[in-house]
Amino acid sequence: MHVVWDIYVILQTFIICTSSVPSFWGLVHSAWNLCSIGKRQSPIDIETSHMIFDPYLTPLRLNTGGRKMGGTMYNTGKHVSLRPDKAHLVNISGGPLGYSYRLEEVRLHFGSEDSQGSEHLLNGQGFPGEVQLIHYNQDLYTNYTEAAKSPHGIAVVSIFIKLSEIPNAFLNRMLNRDTITRINYKHDAFLLMGLNIGDLYPDTTRYITYEGSITIPPCYETSTWILINKPVYVTQMQMHSLRLLSQNEPYKIFMSMSDNTRPPQPLLQRCIRTNINFSKQGRDCPNNRALRPQYRVNQWLLK
Repeated sequence: MHVVWDIYVILQTFIICTSSVPSFWGLVHSAWNLCSIGKRQSPIDIETSHMIFDPYLTPLRLNTGGRKMGGTMYNTGKHVSLRPDKAHLVNISGGPLGYSYRLEEVRLHFGSEDSQGSEHLLNGQGFPGEVQLIHYNQDLYTNYTEAAKSPHGIAVVSIFIKLSEIPNAFLNRMLNRDTITRINYKHDAFLLMGLNIGDLYPDTTRYITYEGSITIPPCYETSTWILINKPVYVTQMQMHSLRLLSQNEPYKIFMSMSDNTRPPQPLLQRCIRTNINFSKQGRDCPNNRALRPQYRVNQWLLK
């Protein structure tokens, strides 16, 4: 009987430990099997030589109703998460999207070092962090949970984070010392008001897009990714403050929330499109409607 109990304890410990390791997600829970066997998983390493110009990609449209929004910032133990007040609707449409998508969450990924922290890579290069604005299809579905497991359910706008002495105005509201120290530990929350989501978007209409998945279990392959072609900035001190956030409650051992990323997944047969027009011809895409020259990345991202 003791042997059986010992085996049970060992198995439970293994499940708890491995459930937080992305490479084991598909093995730990059968409901997460897409994480291991899916063919359209995210994030990916964006190889700029493979980008395809699509002249039909229009600018993304952001609709805030002319109002600022409020929201609650959380330490989830995995991410810094800002969830908008339901009374303030923020929607995106246009671009590669055929529907209107409602903002559900702003999520921050960041690394323990400046060379890593973004989920997506660019020619194998990581960035200190990545902002992900996660939206659900409000035309077809009533909430995020329903949309996440349904076709055309999710749209994620992703923006790389870089370091600068002058921070992005929106991120500065989230990461200034008076705010970020309110969510030091798991389950901590803090209310923010008067936020202008438009301040988070860089001054560009250019982006790249591909079809993928959400980057946490169960890895549903229902996401359209839109990666903005300029970064946003935080200060070195703000990045340091993020690295001091704990995955655990205050009475447990400190474990930094940094490196809260999933490794890049295989691109396989997917096309990555862009609305940036360059003169070199690239490879053909099965959905081609016009000549699609090779994409070259905005130099803002490589500086």
